[in-house]
Amino acid sequence: MTLYGQEHIDRYVATDGAEGHEWEGTTALLLTTTGKRTGEPRVAPLIYQRHADAYLVVASKGGADEPPAWYVNLQAHPEVEVQVLGDRFQARARTATAEERPAMWPVMTAVWPSYDDYQRKTAREIPIVVLEPV
Repeated sequence: MTLYGQEHIDRYVATDGAEGHEWEGTTALLLTTTGKRTGEPRVAPLIYQRHADAYLVVASKGGADEPPAWYVNLQAHPEVEVQVLGDRFQARARTATAEERPAMWPVMTAVWPSYDDYQRKTAREIPIVVLEPV
């Protein structure tokens, strides 16, 4: 069963990630941001990888010229909630620096090679977001 969108979120939450953590041959976490305009919580399932004590996610939006809404939200409100399997925690989100990104990009493309295709589709540099537990 392939989960997507709200169904993915609902099954992930209901099963503590037993359904939804493993997705399309990789792994996903749930990121809850605060809406930039609404102030309401917004949840997105995202492919991730561990990196030292943090988690990495990619703001690709499939290679669109504009970033995903969750990225816009965390730029305005960097305090986020993360769920990995049944573990829920607060984190601070930040965009990887120009110095960090070259080492992080191959980590993410190793688990989702399409990120390279997405980058070729857009002139914007697709950000890698570092989620640091607080």
